[in-house]
Amino acid sequence: MATQDGSEEVIMETDAKSKEAEPLGEDAEKADAETTSHTDAENATTQDSSISNGDDADADDKREMVDLKIIWNKNKYDLKIPVDNTGAKLKESIHSLTGLPPAMQKVMYKGLLPEDKTLREIKITNGAKIMVVGSTINDVLAVNTPKEVIQQEVKAEENKKEPLCRQKQHRKVLDKGKPDDIMTAVKGTKERLPTVPLSGMFNKSGGKVRLTFKLEQDQLWIGTKERTEKVPMGSIKNVVSEPIEDHEDYHMMAFQLGPTEASQYWVYWVPAQFVDAIKDTVLGKWQYF
Repeated sequence: MATQDGSEEVIMETDAKSKEAEPLGEDAEKADAETTSHTDAENATTQDSSISNGDDADADDKREMVDLKIIWNKNKYDLKIPVDNTGAKLKESIHSLTGLPPAMQKVMYKGLLPEDKTLREIKITNGAKIMVVGSTINDVLAVNTPKEVIQQEVKAEENKKEPLCRQKQHRKVLDKGKPDDIMTAVKGTKERLPTVPLSGMFNKSGGKVRLTFKLEQDQLWIGTKERTEKVPMGSIKNVVSEPIEDHEDYHMMAFQLGPTEASQYWVYWVPAQFVDAIKDTVLGKWQYF
């Protein structure tokens, strides 16, 4: 009941306003709860994504890697690559480092590197030095014509002549017979170059000669009792070989160091299983001649 000054009316109005405000408080709590729920869900999604990416990175880290030293054109490059990558994959990585197309690369590690085998199968270990020889297409085209002409002239001359082993200049060496300390030969087999020098052979004068293939320097070392000639492989114009008659498991071989046959350096009693590896290493399959 209202008093004369209206105090009861004021109290009733205040209680009514408080009761009307209560639903607003409940709605605000519900809104806060929904906002918190959405935020937690987003955080959970982000956390799951982060965990997934971390698992992928861990999987990559678990791949066994090998650190290599790539040497090309007097430059050295560091390369880290999975040990189960093939030689072909290695060439692609070298392309990324040097810009040298795989088809133009001659990659060597104890001989010419096979493309179809993995680095593990080839037994490449950490710190291994990989020698790369090759030129850009423009460089190859610039020198292609002269070498092609030389190659054709050499083949034409060979076809005109009798077998090399019957020529007088070679007979005087071959008639001395097979050296006692020559390396064992295997006919009809192709092998990679050995890790040791090829020794026990004769040169044109009948003296002992050894061949050492220094892949890191891209050089062929021709050693005799008197001296060792260090010949850049890029300067060797051609390699000629022929089986020795009645001893086909051994070859006679010439390295053409200049533009004519007069510059040929002859080596006798080269084991047949290394002939193709020597030619591939010195000339390279990548050259267009």
